[in-house]
Amino acid sequence: MKPKVTLYTRAGCCLCEDAKQVLLEARRHVDFDYEEFDIDTDADLRRLYNDEVPVIAINGLKAFKYRVDMKEFLKKLAARA
Repeated sequence: MKPKVTLYTRAGCCLCEDAKQVLLEARRHVDFDYEEFDIDTDADLRRLYNDEVPVIAINGLKAFKYRVDMKEFLKKLAARA
C-alpha cells in the first residue's frame, strides 16, 4: 500500500511553495498518494495549523512543519510506508 502524504498550506505562503516543490520532486523518485488542503478554507484546519504552515503529514501523522528537507522526507516516508 502506498503511503499518503498530505500538505496543509495557504495562499501567499513562501515556505508552502518550497515544501510543495520538495514533494513534487520526491514523487519523481518514490510513489506515494498526495493531497493538498488550503487551511484557510476550513475553520478546523485553520485552528489546527494556522501558525505552523506548511505542515506535511505522512499517513495522517504530522512529519514536518515550516521546512522540509528532501533527504529527511524520503527517510520518514520509507519508515512510515
